[in-house]
Amino acid sequence: MLADNILEMLKDEISNIEYERYIKQLKFDEKSSKSDFLVYKAQNPLIANWVKTKYSKKIAQLYEIKTGVKPKVEIVVTKFDKKRKKIIPKETQKNTSSTKLNPSYTFENFVVGSSNQFAYTAALSVAEKPGQLYNPLFIYGGVGLGKTHLLQAIGNYNLDRGKAVIYTTIEQFMNDFTYHLRNQTMDRFREKYRQCDLLLIDDVQFLSRKEQTQEEFFHTFNELHNKSKQIVLTSDKHPKLIAGLEDRLKSRFEWGLIADIQPPELETKIAIIKKKCELDGISLGDDVVNYLATTMDNNIREIEGTIIKLNAYASLMNQKITLDFAKSVLKEQIKEQQENITMDDIIRVVSKELNIKPSEIKSKSRSRQIVNARRIVMYLARNLTPNSMPALAQYFGMKDHTSVSHAMKKINEIMEKDENFKVQIEELTNKIKHS
Repeated sequence: MLADNILEMLKDEISNIEYERYIKQLKFDEKSSKSDFLVYKAQNPLIANWVKTKYSKKIAQLYEIKTGVKPKVEIVVTKFDKKRKKIIPKETQKNTSSTKLNPSYTFENFVVGSSNQFAYTAALSVAEKPGQLYNPLFIYGGVGLGKTHLLQAIGNYNLDRGKAVIYTTIEQFMNDFTYHLRNQTMDRFREKYRQCDLLLIDDVQFLSRKEQTQEEFFHTFNELHNKSKQIVLTSDKHPKLIAGLEDRLKSRFEWGLIADIQPPELETKIAIIKKKCELDGISLGDDVVNYLATTMDNNIREIEGTIIKLNAYASLMNQKITLDFAKSVLKEQIKEQQENITMDDIIRVVSKELNIKPSEIKSKSRSRQIVNARRIVMYLARNLTPNSMPALAQYFGMKDHTSVSHAMKKINEIMEKDENFKVQIEELTNKIKHS
């Protein structure tokens, strides 16, 4: 059966330990599955969450390569019901347990750079002395920058030390609240959330305008804080900027420490890609790593998915992941990104970094500094946008494309001789893509 064969294919891409411990334990649920919806059963939540987090995208990609259909992959936990004598997917039952921690999210696996140093240090301090230093700890930043990783790292650190840890999303918290309220079992809800040593809540911005849930969360927060139990929250924005959140909650979220995570600079991005490759047992050359770092968005989860995609294609096609191979596999993905970058975006970033007015770059000035900036803009525009050399020549009021070709050649020559200049171009590329 194809769905089982897909799991077999993973054997060549991951370690034997992970395959035997997790992948081999899955059972394909043919009855619940469809051509675009694959359901696998796992024996326990640990296996289910591990596979779902780390391999569900890879399973979907392998299936798509084989069939041309991109499926949704669902990993469900099964439970044996003695009365009915059959396996029942746990997801069909009323489940009020919190989301499980992903064991791969640890402080050791988190790549630290200037963009996340403060948040990392704060999270580690809280993990080592929960309830004593910063309570609550509020971590905010954009999608895929590592907030959930740090949140769960705090949980895993304390779980290993015998602490009672609850990690959950605010959505799960709201679902639990609604379920117990409807069934008049609020005492069980409060016992669950108010008896832990650490309460870790992801995506707290979704509390917005949920007045009844905010009321309950307010009292849960107070109860835990009064007992010196640690509270850690994440959001995509600063608590002051969460619309529809009661002022008393905003105030409490600011009682402890607020730490933000910024998009990673190029050096950190490269380190993150290398770390992901190391953890997944994937070998990429420095040229491919640099290409991904300067080309991909800052969303770390998307970068990881791209690495898995490259590895899957290379494995199926029995090819080494070279720079040309990576460009070929990702060409449509990169093309979509390029179409969103404009000349104004490039000129704005370059002029700011080189301390030159945008109007000077488009002028006829022959000043050495401005000529250099103009060449850099042409080089970046040729690589980051669909603009042809004739189109760029027309944009800068030149006779023909030969001037653009000369500028490209000049920049390439300098990059080959001057490593610092090459790094500067890579940094500009990264800033333009994510400005």
